[in-house]
Amino acid sequence: MTRRTNILLNADWLTIIIYLVFVLFGWMNIFAANYNEQYKNIFDLNQRYGMQLIWILASFVLAVFVFVIDSKFYSFFANLLYGITILFLIFVILVGREVHGARSWVSIGGFNLQPSEFAKFTTGLVIAKYLTTIDVKISRLKSILVLFGFIMLPAVLIILQPDVGSAMIYFAFILVLFREGLPGMVLLLAAAISILFLSTLMYPKIFIIITLIILAAIIFYFLNKKAKYLFWGIIIFLIAYIGFFLLNKYNYFNSTTLVRILLTLVVSSAVYVIFAIRRSIQHVLLILLFLFVLIGFIFSVDYVFHQVLQPHQQTRVNILLGKESDPLGYGYNVNQSKIAIGSGGFTGKGFLNGTQTKFDFVPEQSTDFIFCTIGEEWGFWGAGLVILLFGGLLVRLIYLAERQRSAFSRIYGYGVFSILFFHFIINIGMTIGLLPVIGIPLPFFSYGGSSLLGFTLLLFIFIKLDASRLSVLR
Repeated sequence: MTRRTNILLNADWLTIIIYLVFVLFGWMNIFAANYNEQYKNIFDLNQRYGMQLIWILASFVLAVFVFVIDSKFYSFFANLLYGITILFLIFVILVGREVHGARSWVSIGGFNLQPSEFAKFTTGLVIAKYLTTIDVKISRLKSILVLFGFIMLPAVLIILQPDVGSAMIYFAFILVLFREGLPGMVLLLAAAISILFLSTLMYPKIFIIITLIILAAIIFYFLNKKAKYLFWGIIIFLIAYIGFFLLNKYNYFNSTTLVRILLTLVVSSAVYVIFAIRRSIQHVLLILLFLFVLIGFIFSVDYVFHQVLQPHQQTRVNILLGKESDPLGYGYNVNQSKIAIGSGGFTGKGFLNGTQTKFDFVPEQSTDFIFCTIGEEWGFWGAGLVILLFGGLLVRLIYLAERQRSAFSRIYGYGVFSILFFHFIINIGMTIGLLPVIGIPLPFFSYGGSSLLGFTLLLFIFIKLDASRLSVLR
């Protein structure tokens, strides 16, 4: 039989209290960021801070609603909820409302909602549901592909809006997969791809491709331990390159150096494969396949950067990487944000006394850059306290996840941790100039109904699952 438990008594009130502190302190800072001498009433519904109060009350009602529903609902209907949010993401691409160049919003009953914010908790649910299905093992390639499909589907649909910043957050779920036993080799591969990604943005493609060819040759040598095999590979490559070079020199084939290198690699690889088959040389096909996949990745990064990212997003990335300097243009937001935070000193200028805030020097200060309002008006101690509380919440979430008796609850709990962790790190990182400005909110602080409702659902579903952990079959 099922053990009956008092859900409210078993709820983790420490996490709930931290949530309430964040929401109410965030509301105060939204008021400060939008403060107007003509509209001093924080309850004025015609101002952003008044609207945020409505969203806060709605999130409280939603939290209660989450607690009323049986905890088994979230596991049983995980696939359905995920499917509904995917349909909404498709719908918003077709007929959504465009804001700041992205078709990310849909109007429902006079309110604008952003489906990508709600797809986060449903993605967490469907991952937990799949991983707790019988016969699913994360060590199997099929399971890995299905899980990455669950993550990539909403991410790709959000990129098509286009909203690359929100899409990037979905990769936070990879942390969940590692907790559940994803092979360490995948982590090593992910690190290598991350390095290659950054290198592609910073250095010429020809330099990176030549580096990859050299690394492939070194790996080939260590796997086969025979210098003569490597020697013949180098000779074949050089002969092919000299041939294309002479054709170009005498105008039989006009090409750039990059094109000649790529053609040389293709021709010399084909010749060497025949050479390797005849002499039973091992690992050749695997190394060449991996090399060409990485080269394809380089060109895909280049395509995404120049064709998918908006010009202002390209500029922000280049500024962060030190390739451009634009303190009065796209670098203006970050510079003003750092000035605001630095001007707060240790104790801050006081509530409603921030000059950078009051005179609107920082664009989007109540949304993406809400943290600079905290830094200016509450100073180092206020900003530090927010960071410590966030850190405490994240540690608490790990503790709660590890104490679950249900694998579904544990996996979903790590999903909640991962999403909040990425939002926290990226938002504050971009506010202080350590990360590019990609336009994502600070959880529970930034202005916006979709953001607050989405994070509330994400967190309180886990609190509900945790409160129900003792309701198990005897």
